[in-house]
Amino acid sequence: MLTTKDFDYHLPEHLIAQTPLKDRSASKLLVVDRNTHQLTDTHFHTILDELNQGDALVVNETRVIPARIFGIKPETGGHLEVLLLTNTQNNEWECLIKPARRAKVGTVIHFGDDARLKAVIKEELKHGGRIIEFQYDGVFLEILETLGQMPLPPYIKERLEDAERYQTVYAKENGSAAAPTAGLHFTPGLLEAAKEKGIDIIPLTLHVGLGTFRPVSVERLEDHEMHAEYYYLSKESAERINAVKANGGKITAVGTTSVRTLETIARDNEGQIVATSGWTDIFISPGFEFKVVDQLITNFHLPQSTLVMLVSAFYDREHILAAYEHAVDKEYRFFSFGDAMLIK
Repeated sequence: MLTTKDFDYHLPEHLIAQTPLKDRSASKLLVVDRNTHQLTDTHFHTILDELNQGDALVVNETRVIPARIFGIKPETGGHLEVLLLTNTQNNEWECLIKPARRAKVGTVIHFGDDARLKAVIKEELKHGGRIIEFQYDGVFLEILETLGQMPLPPYIKERLEDAERYQTVYAKENGSAAAPTAGLHFTPGLLEAAKEKGIDIIPLTLHVGLGTFRPVSVERLEDHEMHAEYYYLSKESAERINAVKANGGKITAVGTTSVRTLETIARDNEGQIVATSGWTDIFISPGFEFKVVDQLITNFHLPQSTLVMLVSAFYDREHILAAYEHAVDKEYRFFSFGDAMLIK
């Protein structure tokens, strides 16, 4: 039986990418062949060499919101940092608050010098998060744009000069607390070249929460609970995916979020891809049977994370860890602003 520690690996700290490359597509690309077990070192701008006319790239159009906001408790003047995770309903959000000991149910928080945004803590969740309800006049996302900061992961210590570099070039649907980072390598030119080659670029949406990226804290994989994330697939996108499959093309998922969306839909609809939306807490680990995805473009993920478990399910644990060891030896850049891997 596999345990969380079976998905650990050694990563020297200097390989954690702190800033994005000037050219998105200049990142390294490790091509992993599941049939021959061959590893090929190249660069991301060659990715289209691995795709054929009639194939499809499925991309997650979610857009990261400035989800980190700083407020005060008006009765004490105490400072609180709030990280928005998921819009659960209406003006209510699941969030993380620091320091958590000051974030009791009923606490009121004011944001901005004029307190144009207010919130009250409604519920304390078992994993340590909170549900808060906002009060405001105007458009919530516009207010957030003026008050909030881009929620970069804690392993990134450098200041991000251009917030758009933590967005994919095709980001459109506001709602994520983190970027679907495999898509950060694509440029408009690369996407245009894909279309010219006859590769379909098919959008879906999954709003990324932070639960996906956290190390698993339980020993046994079956005891891990995933946070639910909202997804949406349009009728047009579903029809295009089905057409590619019917014509013998390959579905290449750009990122684990695209994988989780496609495989959730197939799981819930007897293996079929249909237009739908909902919440998924699918946890993909070794033994999972993939029904839709043929190839996967992904970054290099944190040790003992659900994402390492997902890519291990798509290939196998031993070969994935060997590929990670190769990437360390070759000094690939890791995590959000790091290099990419294609598993084919």
